[in-house]
Parts: sequence; structure tokens; C-alpha cells
Amino acid sequence: MKITLPEQVKTIIEKLEENGYEGFAVGGCVRDALLFRNPDDWDITTSAKPEQVKELFKRTVDTGIQHGTVTVLLDREGFEVTTYRIDGEYEDSRHPREVCFTSNLTEDLKRRDFTINAMAYSEKRGLVDEFDGVLDLKHGIIRCVGNPEERFSEDALRILRAVRFAAQLGFQIEEKTFSAIRRLAPHLSHISAERIQTELLKLIVSPHPETLRLAWEAGITAVILPEFDRMMETPQNNPHHILNVGEHTLKALQEVRADKVLRLSVLCHDFGKAATRTTDESGTDHFYVHAEVSSQMAKDFLKRLKLDNETLYQVEKLVKYHDYHPGTNARSVRKAIYKIGEDLFPKLLEVQRADVLAQSAYQQAEKLSDLKRIEELYHRILEEKQCLSLKDLEVTGRDLIQAGMKPGKELGTCLQQLLEVVLDDPEKNNKEELLKIALDRALKSS
Repeated sequence: MKITLPEQVKTIIEKLEENGYEGFAVGGCVRDALLFRNPDDWDITTSAKPEQVKELFKRTVDTGIQHGTVTVLLDREGFEVTTYRIDGEYEDSRHPREVCFTSNLTEDLKRRDFTINAMAYSEKRGLVDEFDGVLDLKHGIIRCVGNPEERFSEDALRILRAVRFAAQLGFQIEEKTFSAIRRLAPHLSHISAERIQTELLKLIVSPHPETLRLAWEAGITAVILPEFDRMMETPQNNPHHILNVGEHTLKALQEVRADKVLRLSVLCHDFGKAATRTTDESGTDHFYVHAEVSSQMAKDFLKRLKLDNETLYQVEKLVKYHDYHPGTNARSVRKAIYKIGEDLFPKLLEVQRADVLAQSAYQQAEKLSDLKRIEELYHRILEEKQCLSLKDLEVTGRDLIQAGMKPGKELGTCLQQLLEVVLDDPEKNNKEELLKIALDRALKSS
């Protein structure tokens, strides 16, 4: 089985071999190459000690030298080269108490998480597959190397990584591995928010975000995303829905493109339904103000995961307005764009479309038709460069002062009122007419 290695990787491995050491591409890059995917990174493992690697290459960085990793810089790219190692006892569900270097490749591969990530390759030796990783790739299986409880006890994040790989690759998790995940899922509470964030985002933007259901079945979301568990327990006895809140969310995730902000917004858009659910005399469920509650819950969730402020801002706003539906006329759409923001508005339409596609057939065609009409109006408004904000007004605060108005709070109020006039009628966005309107209002209020 042949893999085409990048020239820099070949150069590093050849230099190691020329000097009496072993060198292999290892882990995820080998897995991806065998799946005919482009690896994001190429990692190299070697029998050479870190000091010996540094002697062989002119430019290196001590990336994680205590764990045997040196980054070799070639052609302005960095390649991690790690010494074969055996991990000692793990103390905190992440870090081994000690790391011992070894000259045995199999010992190094034995400590890795899953069989599909425990393969190595060099042009000299070919593929080294001690744990049937190729077979598991062929059958679409995620299986731990050796004893799954040992692997998960070494680093509890592997519990979430198993589900993430299943989502990215469309694979199934092997029975013993899944049983161990169920037993050890509570150990994820020991893992940092940043590491959880990385894996959860990869799952959410994967080709199969609905695999989040598997995380729920395994008890993972109870630890890292309890909001989802509450959604899975919340029915929606309402003509607009045929699924409970959690299942509706999973379907909506499949209906929106794989963008971080969009997927997170869809994940969070109904967080508040469990807390706001009421049932009327006819047995119909209602979820009044759930969008506002969901928005606050989304903010709390994203802060808990240490997401950046820009992502937090966009998701919070999209969730808050996901149930906001302007009229299908240009005036209403202009006001909606102003309220949501010119850049964020098309994302809101994508979130709303996914929401509708995950609902029942009741009025679904009409809802989708309205969204299409609003999208067409949005594009027309932008093409015509219609005024959508204060910066687009033909009148400025300076113009109003020159016309006789005093600086202060009233000036800002006047500009806001003029913007409302122009949002109602774009034809009125000319300096002469706006100044006349402003001065007329000033006279009436004096």
C-alpha cells in the first residue's frame, strides 16, 4: 500500500535514515492519505532522541521537548518530529506522570488512541499497521488500540474524539469502545474547556453533525452540553413540529452549511424551549420568549467553552432573532437589515431556513417562499445601495449643526429619526430634503 509523501516529509525521513535512525509519517496524516483525503498536518515519529534530531537539522523549535517533540522547519513550514515513547501512569486524565523514550516503533503505536490513528508509513518500510487500522478503515469502524478503558483513562478527551471521528468520517464506534465511553464519560469533567471546544466544534461542523445524538446516548452531552439533554427531553406538541426539541435541532444542523457560526447558532437556537414550554387547554405547547432565553443561554454556553468574542456576538444575535420574521416588502426588509446588521442578515436567513426545514409540513412551503422573497429583496436593496445605516445618510451631524442645531443628545435623536424616514422611503435620502425635515421637526418641538 503506497502513500505519496510531501517532499519535505520525505527529506526529513531520508535524513533520519541516512544517519542510522528510523523515521515514519504517523497518525492522522497516514489515516487521511489512505482515505484519499488531504492531511492538515504531517507528523513524523522517529527512533532518534530530540537532541539527535536537533543535531541533524539546521532550523528546529523545541515544541514539546519534554515529551520528545521537536519541530523541524523546512521551506518555511514546520513538521513535528517526535521520538518513539512509552507513556507512564496518567494522573489527571490527560498528562502521563513520566515519558520514557524507546527505540521500538510498535511500543509507540501501542499508546495511541484508535487503530485508524496508529499506523505509520515510510517509503523504505511501507505501511506499518500492527493493530488492523486498514481493516477498520475499510469497515468504517472507530476502535481503541488495546483496552479501551485504559486508552480513555489516559486521556479522557479521547472519549469525545471518538464521537468526533465518527462524525467526520461517517464511521461507527465499535461495541467495546462505545461501552467504555458510556462508563467513562463523566471523566470529561476533568478536561479543560479549550480542549472540549476544539473537539466539539469539529463535530458540529463535520459532514454528520447529527452524530451529536451518539454523544447524548453515551452520556457525553450530560457533562459538556447539558442544554442538549434538556432539549432531548422536551416535546413539541404543536402543528409546526413533529419532533422533540433535540431531534428538531439535530435535523436543523443537517440543513445548514458547515460554518462555525451557523452551526453553533442552530445548535443553540432552541436552548430556551425547555424553560419556556407551556401547554394550553387544547394540549398545544407554546414557547413564548424562548428566543430571548435561548440567546442568554447560548451566551453562557459559549463563554463556558471559551469561544472568542466575535463568535459569541454573532451567535447570540442570530439566536435572539431566529424567530423574527419581517414582512415580505422592501420597507420591512430594510428595517430588518438595520436591526440585524448588513453582514449578519443573510446568515439569519440561513438559520431560519434550516429551522423551517426541520419543522413539520404545516405552512412550510409558505415559510420557505417568504424567506426566498426576503432574500431577493435583501440582494436588491444592496445592489441599489439603499441607505441602511447612519453612515449611509446623506446628512451628517455636522450638516445639522451648520443648519443651526445645537450639539448634544437631541442631535443624535434627530439623525436616528431621519434614518427611520429613509428606511421607510429611500428616495428621501438627499441632503436638501433631510435638512428640511430636520428643521421642520425642530421648529415644531420648540
